Amino acid sequence: MKTSDFYYELPEELIAQDPLEDRSSSRLLVLNKETGEREHRVFKDIIEYLKPGDCLVINDTKVIPARLIGERIGTGAKIEVLLLKRKEKDIWETLVKPGKKMKVGAQVSFGNGLLIGEVIDVVEEGNRLIQFHYEGIFEEVLDQLGQMPLPPYITHQLQDRSRYNTVYATHEGSAAAPTAGLHFTPELLEVIKKKGVDIARVTLHVGLGTFRPVKVEDVTNHHMHSEFYQIDEEAAEKINRAKDDGGRVICVGTTSCRTIESAADENGHLEACCGWTEIFIYPGYRFKTLDCLITNFHLPESTLIMLVSALAGREHVLEAYEEAVKERYRFFSFGDAMFIV
Repeated sequence: MKTSDFYYELPEELIAQDPLEDRSSSRLLVLNKETGEREHRVFKDIIEYLKPGDCLVINDTKVIPARLIGERIGTGAKIEVLLLKRKEKDIWETLVKPGKKMKVGAQVSFGNGLLIGEVIDVVEEGNRLIQFHYEGIFEEVLDQLGQMPLPPYITHQLQDRSRYNTVYATHEGSAAAPTAGLHFTPELLEVIKKKGVDIARVTLHVGLGTFRPVKVEDVTNHHMHSEFYQIDEEAAEKINRAKDDGGRVICVGTTSCRTIESAADENGHLEACCGWTEIFIYPGYRFKTLDCLITNFHLPESTLIMLVSALAGREHVLEAYEEAVKERYRFFSFGDAMFIV
């Protein structure tokens, strides 16, 4: 299976640069995974496809303002630091640009010294472990100095930080948003609950590994970066109940999908747990727990379009994407949605 098997043509003007004013007014392409049949709807119509007894699995991670711009102490050179993973209280794995000269011992000042970072190690793929020094509470300092780490294909400034988080974001720790969840409003979630659909909250802190390009031609040689996940007892019970009672487990986004598929036993059942996952889902994978998926439109040749193809079949997915391009859907993080049933 080749990476190039997952390529499609996308005109640049279809990459959404800004979120819509009303989150739930995005377009929705409904794809039948068995037949490949497609319907064109609006996202809030999703309620028509949900049934009592279904379980909607959402990822309640919260994106932190993880992008820091500072100056290297001693030279004044501009340095950009992206926080990827908290390793210990004040030690983070980071992506540093430009990174070559940022050797162990190099220091960066942010906000005229409000925050100082010191490189203490160079790890996998050239990422830097940085120890931060500051006064007060780290999260408050970060809130003051950091910017939201928008993907490189979004060139517009984000006016409202909250729009790169879901309305149910709770646990801080992500370097990128679980974007399928951006379409939900509190009102829509209330209507879904009233219909008798259970909502199970899981947490997976999204790292940039999910979005890194696949650089190998043979898909099976690609290595995923690890991400931390957590499933509590209540979420496990709700998901298991849906499985046992004949309801569907519907994941909101590839991150929710990867969380429950990482934790499930061979029968698709879950227990409360936490850990790190490197699961890579591509065609040939047998889903243990997930039945349906709500997701955005993903980059060509990405691990995410491979995951979606594992569920609905590569041909069905590429045909749906081709139609979405023709119908002028909006793509990627702030774009429209797809519901695979």
